[in-house]
Amino acid sequence: MSVLTRDEAQSRAELLDVHRYTIDLDLTTGDETFDSRTVIRFTARSDGDTFVEMKPVELRSVSLDGQPLDPGALDQDRLPLKNLTAGEHELRVDATMRYSRTGEGMHRFTDPTDDETYVYTQLFLDDVQRVFAAFDQPDLKAVFELTVKAPEDWTVLANGVTEDLGEGRWRAAATPLISTYLVAVAAGPWHSVRTEHRGLPFGIHCRRSLAPHLDADAEEILDITRACYDRYHEKFEEPYPFDSYDQAFVPEFNAGAMENPGLVTFRDEFVYRSAVTDTERQTRAMVIAHEMAHMWFGDLVTLRWWDDIWLNESFAEYMGYQTLTEATRFTDTWVDFGVARKAWGYDADQRPSTHPVAPEAVDDTAAALLNFDGISYAKGASALRQLVAWMGEKDFLAGINIHFRRHRFGNATLADFIDSLAAATERDVHAWADAWLRTTGVDTLTPVLATAPDGARTLTVERAGSRPHRIRVGVYDRDLTDAGGLTLRERVDLDIPQTAPQTLGKRPALLLLNDGDLTYTKVRFDADSAKAVRADLSGLPDPLTRAVVWNALRDAVRDGELPAADYLETARVHLPRETDLALVQGVLAFTTVHVADRYLRPEDRPAALATVSALCRDLIRRTEDGDNPGLRLIAVRHFIRAAAQPDTIAAWLADGTVPGGPELDPELRWRILSRLAVLGATDEAQIAAELARDPSASGQEGAARCRAALPDPAAKARAWEAMFGGDDLSNYLFTATAQGFWHPEQADLVREYVPRYYQDAVAVAARRGPAIAVAAGREAFPAHFVDADSLALGRACLRDAGPVTALRRRLTDELDDLARALRVREA
Repeated sequence: MSVLTRDEAQSRAELLDVHRYTIDLDLTTGDETFDSRTVIRFTARSDGDTFVEMKPVELRSVSLDGQPLDPGALDQDRLPLKNLTAGEHELRVDATMRYSRTGEGMHRFTDPTDDETYVYTQLFLDDVQRVFAAFDQPDLKAVFELTVKAPEDWTVLANGVTEDLGEGRWRAAATPLISTYLVAVAAGPWHSVRTEHRGLPFGIHCRRSLAPHLDADAEEILDITRACYDRYHEKFEEPYPFDSYDQAFVPEFNAGAMENPGLVTFRDEFVYRSAVTDTERQTRAMVIAHEMAHMWFGDLVTLRWWDDIWLNESFAEYMGYQTLTEATRFTDTWVDFGVARKAWGYDADQRPSTHPVAPEAVDDTAAALLNFDGISYAKGASALRQLVAWMGEKDFLAGINIHFRRHRFGNATLADFIDSLAAATERDVHAWADAWLRTTGVDTLTPVLATAPDGARTLTVERAGSRPHRIRVGVYDRDLTDAGGLTLRERVDLDIPQTAPQTLGKRPALLLLNDGDLTYTKVRFDADSAKAVRADLSGLPDPLTRAVVWNALRDAVRDGELPAADYLETARVHLPRETDLALVQGVLAFTTVHVADRYLRPEDRPAALATVSALCRDLIRRTEDGDNPGLRLIAVRHFIRAAAQPDTIAAWLADGTVPGGPELDPELRWRILSRLAVLGATDEAQIAAELARDPSASGQEGAARCRAALPDPAAKARAWEAMFGGDDLSNYLFTATAQGFWHPEQADLVREYVPRYYQDAVAVAARRGPAIAVAAGREAFPAHFVDADSLALGRACLRDAGPVTALRRRLTDELDDLARALRVREA
């Protein structure tokens, strides 16, 4: 497969002006392939040669201006168009395309619950070529007209309003000018809930087997959608630019969601069939808000080339969290961002694969795909939040609206965006952009307290790094009442670097840099503040303040400055009194996945799991009165995850309930059975019985995870062969099998697979493409083997030319995390 380079894209954009695609898809030709017929009308500005992209199973015919071209000229995914003359042209392509099982191109899925089949497109970043012929780059926008033939009991959704023409034929309204990667189709016997808002058709859609669960949450989803829509119209002068707003929850989706204009696709795990916490509902709401923001930033105004992907994702990430906070009941969204998303950004920015938020050297589409990471999302959103704190929200929104006005239905660059902001403020946003968007790494801020000649305490902030920061400093005193804890004395706004020390008055019990989490930086504590954190962290009154503190402790563990056991002890002391669900979830996840499983030595892991189990028991006891079911659910999940003995959770499974609740829904049942499999306390018969009880797609994944987790050589061999020996597993079943395979408890059993992993992962990634490459490099990576031998094997693999680009990036990241875990253990 070839990749498109920046230079090739620039040359083609200079030559061509693409006007219109007329696409006809026939989805009735069988289970493996579909027919795709495309007419592209375009203008050549001068005489020259170019090419069109497509990845057909069979290219039946091609003609240019009525003259046939040789289908045999197709080279990999490019068909040359030679000797074009200046003027208007019409290209016609008739091809057979293959359905995907990996979430790329036109994905086909048959629901095991009822045998109904669904197809949908995911055309990002260059997968439109799997569905129809295209000049596939973001700056060759065009109008798209689409017709689809489907089975007669199906509904077809697309970017525009669709019309049922009868006998399985559907026609979608022509789009405005959009990029090729944003075209969308979703077809199947959808269950739909439709309404209107401000005269615009709204719809939400899912598989029929999920209908009761979508119906239960339909008003919540639509209320969030309406609230975000209204709030964006208060912020943005440009009205919503498309003719409808459909949200389809689709199976086996690789991302969280995709911002196709007028037809946003979401992973259908967001249609909750089991109990979830309010934080998980908030996450779904944030994704809704994020994708709607893309209708303006990404769809109305689109990047010119993939080096500016942050313009899409950072903006939508920031705007999603901020708008949700302003317009819905979810008013503490920045806590979840701080403890979950921001940690993703910090981790990515400290690996050798880091890159600037706005990189200058994205040479081709393969390199571009790697930048959809914690930097483009979380760090970029953090940078925008800092920008708003620095220049003010009024000027920021004014600049945004200038940008929309200047570039509507067109393409823009970082320089265009900064120029639009500069038109709205007297601040030097160009210098800000150079400092924040063109640099890599995480700054670290450390407080230095001193006594002035007059006896007052002063604060100087030492900065390791180069970026300017506008922060708030929280000054906390010990509460001398019976309530105890810490009380806020004041918050001081501070610009870093400072021009002079900041006077504080009497010495505080706790001095917290970046209180409110307005900037992107690691923070450290002075000695007295560190003691106050250990004693009184849970007594801090603001959850966002506590999130900053927990992140600081997390960073200190990862940097080898705080023993992992100390973090675990802090969690044991303070988490039972924590009230914010996002914080409880984030801290428990770090404690189990990183501290217990990787940062502590194997001989210390049983004691760590016992501590986590005791902590979760405390939370379960605390919630016996039923007034905090979300907290109880988190505690139950992590108790299962940390169980070292099967008795308690096996009794829960047998009884169908946790004593005092909750009753076990399918998600909890599979979670328990998976842990029992790891512990050797279940077998194939019980897994098969559970699958008969829950034959859904999620049940199939649960069974695959359990079977791979069985501590039996034959079970491990079967799982390995399924992942790496054949190509039958869908993207989701591959991931589930990989998640079940490696466990610290089974190190001796699976150690022989560690050297095999590097050879087999390279092979499967080359055969099956980027989506499986990412899954093989992430879920299938032997992360629990924190030793020098495993690190050496991985580094030898990277020195070889074998791994495809997507796998090479994942291995680079995972091996860096492994090396960090080794350093933490040594420290």
